[in-house]
Amino acid sequence: MQRTALVLGAGGITGVAWQLGLLIGLRDQGVDLTGADLIVGTSAGAITGALVAAGHDPRKAAAMEAPLGPGDPPIRADWTRGAVAFQLLQDASLPPPQLRRRIGAIALEAEVGPPEPWLASFARRLPIDDFPDRLLITAVDTATGEPVTWTAASGVPLIPAVAASCAVPCLFPPVRVGDGWYMDGGVRSRTNADLADGYDRVVVLAPRIPMLGRDAHATTGTLVEPDAASQSAIGGNVFDPSRWSAVVEAAIHQGITRPPPW
Repeated sequence: MQRTALVLGAGGITGVAWQLGLLIGLRDQGVDLTGADLIVGTSAGAITGALVAAGHDPRKAAAMEAPLGPGDPPIRADWTRGAVAFQLLQDASLPPPQLRRRIGAIALEAEVGPPEPWLASFARRLPIDDFPDRLLITAVDTATGEPVTWTAASGVPLIPAVAASCAVPCLFPPVRVGDGWYMDGGVRSRTNADLADGYDRVVVLAPRIPMLGRDAHATTGTLVEPDAASQSAIGGNVFDPSRWSAVVEAAIHQGITRPPPW
């Protein structure tokens, strides 16, 4: 029996919209990826992955309130420290563990507000009681720079795990999980697709996001990225909630018209 994996990469608010729309479009042409045996979620993909792994229909999930609505805390980006972190992300000369430790230190110092309002926001949008069995969420320890993966067996609550995976340095605060503080899993890799090694069929849905562009790990399986129409709908700000509906529609069309991934 072939084992399948769906890998959902980083991509901001519009990345969630694109992934959900693409899943809808692919399903409409007869390819349903939501039943994958393993779902790997990084940052935006952790949100999409939690919804899909818990059995939520992508079309209904795409109709949810777009993230960062009026009831949410504002993004309080620390652009000064963020510029330093961004430069580090582009520096291929540093050993990855050292790079991640340096970014983790910057993330802890960044003046972006407390994590509690964001945890409440995630809890409101993810009506899921338990950590789904087939879901794997990625994050990075800010102190050690070591990547971590959480599953249902880890004993970690779902909402903090998802919030930590989405904690882009200097845009969102690191999140405490257990005894540590964690940041975006995209600091290791924008997809973490290598975590699906060993599966017979792997599809990687990877929104483009320059902020988390470093990816030293080879992509396993079939890589799907936004086409020209989807990229146009996404625009230049992946955290712009006003683009949600347009991105979903463009992604649905992309999913319907692209060749099936298997």
